[in-house]
Amino acid sequence: MQFDPTQLSTKEVYKLLIGSVVPRPIAWVSTISEDGSLNLAPFSFFTVASRQPPMLCISIGPGVGEREGTEKDTLVNIRSQKEFVINVVPSYLGNEMQKSSENFPSAVNEFEAAGLTAINSEMVKPKRVKEAPIQMECRLEQIIPLGSDHLIIGKMVYYHIQDEYYLGNYKVDLEKLRPLGRLAGNYSESTEFFSLPK
Repeated sequence: MQFDPTQLSTKEVYKLLIGSVVPRPIAWVSTISEDGSLNLAPFSFFTVASRQPPMLCISIGPGVGEREGTEKDTLVNIRSQKEFVINVVPSYLGNEMQKSSENFPSAVNEFEAAGLTAINSEMVKPKRVKEAPIQMECRLEQIIPLGSDHLIIGKMVYYHIQDEYYLGNYKVDLEKLRPLGRLAGNYSESTEFFSLPK
């Protein structure tokens, strides 16, 4: 089969992309609104953008379902407050992460809805997910509109890792972390690791 994306609908191209670019790490992004409301939502269009200075990027699409045609609260909050936190999702927090992805009204605190604990950050106003083993505080570097989506690039200004997930020498214990990944409509759990021959 071959496909010309210009001849397909947005949904058809999207389905091909999310079934091919796998597994994708999940950025569990916490933000705060102008009036102080807390927000938490997962995004699987996520990766490292720069090593020095350390930068991370996420891509945020438009609202869906009953919020179609609107901007997601995460984008609105990052644009106005210029700060956010990326929490890493281990597999054991999968249900809480899924709960926070629901289309709640802007006034709803997803931390509370998902039964999570919001804790203060060191350098930014948005809260961190206490239960997440790794949290990265970010300040907005730039927002780049790309077609239907917005690419958010943030500079990491502080890094947190729970002691039991830290191996020393700046290495993360991935076997203990068991990070959750996004597939097309499902999820993957990273549990088996191996090296390729040289």
